[in-house]
Amino acid sequence: MENGFLSIILHAHLPYVRHPEHDSFFEENWLFEAITECYVPLIAVLDRLHEDKVKYRLTLSLSPPLITMLRDELLIERYLNYLNKRIELAEQEIIRTHNQHEYHRLANFYLNFFQDTLDTYKNQYKCDLLSALIKHQSAGKLELITTAATHGFLPALSVSETAVRNQVNIGIETFKTNFGFAPSGFWLPECAYYPGLETVLADAGIGYFFVDTHAITGASEPPISGAYAPLDCGNGVAAFGRDPESSKQVWSSKEGYPGDYDYREYYSDIGFDLDLDYIAPYILNGKTRINTGIKYHRVTGGDKPKEIYQPKQALAKAKQHAQDFIDKRQQQIDELSRTMDRPPIIVAPYDAELFGHWWFEGPAWLEQVLRLASDTVNVVETVSCGDYLKLQTSHQIATPSASTWGDQGYSSYWINEENDWIYPFLHQAEEEMEKLATDLRGLAVSPLQERALNQAARSLLLAQASDWPFIMKSGTTRDYARKRITEHLARFNYLHDSIRKNNINERYLLALEIMDNIFPEIDFRDFTKCNNPKN
Repeated sequence: MENGFLSIILHAHLPYVRHPEHDSFFEENWLFEAITECYVPLIAVLDRLHEDKVKYRLTLSLSPPLITMLRDELLIERYLNYLNKRIELAEQEIIRTHNQHEYHRLANFYLNFFQDTLDTYKNQYKCDLLSALIKHQSAGKLELITTAATHGFLPALSVSETAVRNQVNIGIETFKTNFGFAPSGFWLPECAYYPGLETVLADAGIGYFFVDTHAITGASEPPISGAYAPLDCGNGVAAFGRDPESSKQVWSSKEGYPGDYDYREYYSDIGFDLDLDYIAPYILNGKTRINTGIKYHRVTGGDKPKEIYQPKQALAKAKQHAQDFIDKRQQQIDELSRTMDRPPIIVAPYDAELFGHWWFEGPAWLEQVLRLASDTVNVVETVSCGDYLKLQTSHQIATPSASTWGDQGYSSYWINEENDWIYPFLHQAEEEMEKLATDLRGLAVSPLQERALNQAARSLLLAQASDWPFIMKSGTTRDYARKRITEHLARFNYLHDSIRKNNINERYLLALEIMDNIFPEIDFRDFTKCNNPKN
């Protein structure tokens, strides 16, 4: 019998941001930065592990908005422009720093980094990162899963079972369309669970999902194995709990690895540090300072002046921290296996964007962790949660408690004084969409009416995204978050009224279809109010 297992899950998600009505748009940079600093480096890690025949298993959850944006021709074109501008800036930095040895060395480092990114993205994978992930899934090293259609906060939407079912089902259908197979696992947005959600997941063909630790420890029955074995929710769907120790080591900015003084300082960027006249061509509208991705300093620590970033030193520290992580997982497994009747599984879920974007050395750390875990002298073996369910077929039956992985463990980050005003409007829109679909289901509708009905459903789904209430609470780009919510609701209300009055403006409808072109196969009939929209 194996001593124990480690399951690392990366959740890759960004809100759907696409603005063809503008020549450029600041929030689209969220995607461009993530591709450059997170997704391409992650794929490079997988490529190296594959070339070296390293035995590993990693789980990657991809949200439908991210899947859609990664294959959007407009955003691909804009990303290439973004990357070429970064290369141009790095070349300018090499000239500017020619008399500053340490900065000059780093300018060359960034030029190579951006050029390598462009080569991998454009030449190796032909601007299609999903094809790279499919390659590693097919090789048996990567398990790909997905999440809700627009990352809706499901507990807040659960006043309508139809809303929850559509978030789940449309998310899965988007994944199947792009990858050609159905996912066995499902990432609950914000790890937000409420009792009964497992029924929706079972109906959608999902075998397992993830929750925070207290969802397991506070379950309807005391968990015999704590958070180190899944619970069967009573219908064959398994709930896996997050391990708090491995989470703290990686997530915590104070006690975790990313806060180490040798790592690159995220908040020191030349977009904010250099003279405006010089940096103007590479920031927003030549006036508003933004991150450029060129950062010359390391964390250093405390209030000390920031020291120069040393990439080789940082890489060595990442390897050291990877060994520490594996050592601690071995210690956990040794202790847990003494009292458990099955091999423990340590579930370590993280936001994918932490690796490379917020923690620049994160991909290097992850690569070393997977290499170390593949070493036969270690008792740690990496698996997916799907793998574990095949190895262990009998599980304790209990219902997890309502929970999220957000601050304080429940819903306060997504429902509070900053954002609670949105939910009555969302519920009303959902109710109106259900009435429309119910009234018209089975009746003949014109092609124009069907287009308007489907676009109304898209607007509703986009308004339900959990990103907007999160941003309203966190304080970053609050105005944009409010604008997105109100715009999607306004578009829904306009389409709803136009359909009811049989007065659809095709030109305006076409404009909305161009702007919000997600979920091309959506069917308004699935929004009929019933226990299962497909029946």
